[in-house]
Amino acid sequence: MISRRSRHRVPALRLLPAAALAAALASCGTTTAHPGPGSSAAAPATSSTPSGRHSTPATPRPPTLAPGPGGLTPVFSHGPREAAHKTVALTFDADMTADEGPRAAAGERFDNPALIGTLRALEVPATVFMTGRWAEEYPDEARALGRDPLFEVANHSYSHYSFTGDCYGLPTLDGDTDRMRTDVERAFTAIRAAGVPHPMPYFRFPGGCHDRRSLRAVGALGVTAVQWDVVGGDAFATDADAVARQVLDGVRPGSVVVLHCTRSAAPATERAVRKIVPELRERGYRFVRVSELIGASAGRH
Repeated sequence: MISRRSRHRVPALRLLPAAALAAALASCGTTTAHPGPGSSAAAPATSSTPSGRHSTPATPRPPTLAPGPGGLTPVFSHGPREAAHKTVALTFDADMTADEGPRAAAGERFDNPALIGTLRALEVPATVFMTGRWAEEYPDEARALGRDPLFEVANHSYSHYSFTGDCYGLPTLDGDTDRMRTDVERAFTAIRAAGVPHPMPYFRFPGGCHDRRSLRAVGALGVTAVQWDVVGGDAFATDADAVARQVLDGVRPGSVVVLHCTRSAAPATERAVRKIVPELRERGYRFVRVSELIGASAGRH
């Protein structure tokens, strides 16, 4: 999602002391209508064979929303607004655009191990929307995220090029629906190749920008497009308290918060998370992955 034109300016707030997380920072639903290229194919249910052995247990199929009219990709922005069941999903975009390889080679960091370490230390489940190019650049980190039950990994395109004409100055796919579909499929391939065994059948448009053409282009892939209802404002921000306050002011039951897992372009995110998490827990919120919110929403239809 990151683009310099998308920066959200918010007032500076007083920084709180950081928690003692040094050790942790050192380490770095309902049945889907279409499983999609990012979902795990459901295995046969466990059963006894004639020899008395048991087959492999079934892999639960991740929940998705039903396709929209005309096969349009369904769009999810938040879960149920039930005050009695206060859940919130923190999501992190692991952005890296296809043409940023030279910048990475020169030393710019598009990952954020300290942030992931903090989430682990605080035991916060989260959903990471990963570009295929990021997975290629950081395969060990992608693999670790994909195999850690605290997290789920979803698709943020391969190239991080815009699927619409004007999206915060991002390069575009020129409205080519074949390129759009191929870009999503290529991301799933790259994420799996990095060692993520079961990427979720969720897709976040670069910049969040989409229209009917792009929704139709990826509709056949069986994914649910995941947006958000709370913008963290961490892109290019340096004031961690300002980011935290923007999140805390916006969260409601069922909220999906968009933040970033990109050290160079979102340097305040890890510090902001250390304020956001205890405050929301104090308010009675429970942190969940996006799949739980989608499952709760789909079950109501």
